Amino acid sequence: MTVRKKTTAALATAVAGTLLLAACGGGGSAPAEGGPVELTVSLFGTFGYEELGLFDRYEAENPGITITYESTQGEDKYWPALQTRLASGSGVADIQGIEVARIADVVANQQDLWTDLRDTPAADSIANYVEWKEPAATTADGAVLGLGTDIGPMGICYRSDLLAQAGLPTDPAALSARLTSWDDYLALGREYQAAAPAGSAWMDSAGGFYNAIISTEQEIYYDAAGALVHETNPAVRSAFDTAAAAGQAGLIARLEQFVDPGWDAGFASGSFATIACPSWMIGYIKGKAGDAGAGLWNVTTLPGGAGGNWGGAYLGIPASSEHVEEAAKLAAWLTAPERQAEVFASAGNFPSTTGGIEMVADATDPWFNDAPIGQIFSTSTQNAPVQILGPEDGVIKSAMVQALLSVEANGVAPADAWNSALADVNNQVG
Repeated sequence: MTVRKKTTAALATAVAGTLLLAACGGGGSAPAEGGPVELTVSLFGTFGYEELGLFDRYEAENPGITITYESTQGEDKYWPALQTRLASGSGVADIQGIEVARIADVVANQQDLWTDLRDTPAADSIANYVEWKEPAATTADGAVLGLGTDIGPMGICYRSDLLAQAGLPTDPAALSARLTSWDDYLALGREYQAAAPAGSAWMDSAGGFYNAIISTEQEIYYDAAGALVHETNPAVRSAFDTAAAAGQAGLIARLEQFVDPGWDAGFASGSFATIACPSWMIGYIKGKAGDAGAGLWNVTTLPGGAGGNWGGAYLGIPASSEHVEEAAKLAAWLTAPERQAEVFASAGNFPSTTGGIEMVADATDPWFNDAPIGQIFSTSTQNAPVQILGPEDGVIKSAMVQALLSVEANGVAPADAWNSALADVNNQVG
């Protein structure tokens, strides 16, 4: 699940100077001939649009357009509710968010429920993205069902003060030099635990660790032919076993991400020293650690300088929308490179357009000790494999994470947890 939170404006100021924001903006629209138009937008989590005032700005630039916005905090609640509304043909918004783990299901099974954006004013935006973003939202016959909002390149976020107390490197380059592989990451974790401040673990959760490892792979739960391979793909089992071993070794704070209140509190309290962080996690950490956390956290690259992608989303227009043209213009405007750069500056959601990436390439973050987050996440994007997505990616990932939670929290043997995850997947997917 991708979760986003609004954060401080310090980085926004730095990035804003690189943006050329014309008063009219890209993709603006005149009022429809039939009179004023109310557009509805329904998303999950916080995409940053409301928090940055983008809806208000769009309304000001496009007289006659009003926008009604709603957000469901949990994508796991948002998506089932949306499926019910899509099936009934009523209650859907003009623009709906689609999480990256759902896009393959949309493309494979729901083409008739969504608008082909090639036939709308958003058509000119389709070519603006990194090479794999829009193809993932494209059906076999070429229909494009979503415009990318962001992607999730990764790094390692860490508490400099806690590492210093344990006698470990705190400089990002020095720390990166010690992390040439995930095995190195675990070895350094054992060093940390031997001298860690009381009540602090090396990392937050086995499930988060698993997601980080698996997000660096090209083939995960499906192969290129679309066949399920979660049970036979050695990369999946290796990531599961590595995360389970970390749980058994006592390197984990046993805090379920986005669920356990202690996880949120841990960013400020020091319950864990490191966390694998997609770019959108930057904003989340700031929001939970607050002003008191400024200067305590830093960011370095993934072990070995690996690239990966964890998260990201799309904006789609349901076929039942009565305002497809106006909705497409708004979606194109919200996902334009300039807006993506603004959202990254505020919330950490990394641009999925090539132009947006260029705008933030030199961004640093004062809250994170002036970490060169633009460079770190740009490099992660460049090094990331083009992942093969499948229609049940979200279901399978959830089963793996829950099984790992049973290892770290309840002492379940990793082999038994693995078998439980497979049974859970088979029950849900077949």
